[in-house]
Amino acid sequence: MSGLVNLMRQICEVSNIDPNGIPDEILSSKEPVLLKNLVGHWPLVEAAKKSDSDIISYLREFDAQKPLTAMTGSPEIGGRIFYNEDLSGFNFDYRRVSLEEVFQRLVECSGMANPPMIYVGSTNIDNWLPGFRDRNDIFVQNQEPLASLWIGNQSRVAPHYDFPTNIACSVAGRRRFTFFPPEQLENLYVGPIDFSPAGQPISLVDILNPDYAKFPKYKNAEDAALFADLEIGDAVLVPSMWWHHVEAKDNLNVLVNYWWRTTPNYMGSPLNVLQHAILGLRDLPNDQREIWSNLFDYYVFNQRDENISHIPKDARGALNPMNEVIASKIKNVLSDKFQ
Repeated sequence: MSGLVNLMRQICEVSNIDPNGIPDEILSSKEPVLLKNLVGHWPLVEAAKKSDSDIISYLREFDAQKPLTAMTGSPEIGGRIFYNEDLSGFNFDYRRVSLEEVFQRLVECSGMANPPMIYVGSTNIDNWLPGFRDRNDIFVQNQEPLASLWIGNQSRVAPHYDFPTNIACSVAGRRRFTFFPPEQLENLYVGPIDFSPAGQPISLVDILNPDYAKFPKYKNAEDAALFADLEIGDAVLVPSMWWHHVEAKDNLNVLVNYWWRTTPNYMGSPLNVLQHAILGLRDLPNDQREIWSNLFDYYVFNQRDENISHIPKDARGALNPMNEVIASKIKNVLSDKFQ
């Protein structure tokens, strides 16, 4: 294991936060924030403090008995959710199972010294556990966050980013989050952007056993790393685009998180824009790429009102401030062009 644990700084920690009145300065924080015991009052957390069987019994009350997707991996992967050797596939299998089958398998593996990995990720709570949020929930002012459930035994999710901001609540088991600022991109050796274990691009560095010969710039990322150790009932705010590695440490771990965008959903996904730019711009001659870089700066990254003030407002079309009508027109134009 690397010396990362000794080098990292712990993120800012706050306590005595009302889960139904989280301050704006926390929700809009540009760095991760540890929210101690934010959901310690939840019935599920109270069950988790008793035993694993109490956790399972409580969750069974809400099971909609719909099939869900689980990831399963051999003991040899050590819980690390990752690619196979040549990045042509993954080191785990996807299986369609019931929540009850997941519970049974977790119980069977709980006494093993080196168990196989069982992992259910990002499962919509309202669809699979209806009624759960009636007594286990937080309030995010001016937002309607998507609530998701994550459940499994010991696992490690490689550093990745999420476009939405999210609050991750550790409701059973312990977790360690390791964070890297967005500007550490070049030091994290990111894998394919269109093929990854969970949709988002991931770092190829095993941060618990880094290969510095293969990934020498990763040492720079280590210097910037932050961490948070979550006990049962703790939560962490993960700002948009911060890279984070998540390690679940116990035989039964349950995480509930809340995702929200600070911009309207009709604006689409920036990752789609990146892929489109790779398609249309990346392989142009250098002089043409520079011209397009200037156009992007002018219309997107350094856009100012004076850039378009010479155009009558009613004639500005897509250059007007974005709204749902303009977004719909742009999407229709793009859709027609790709047919």
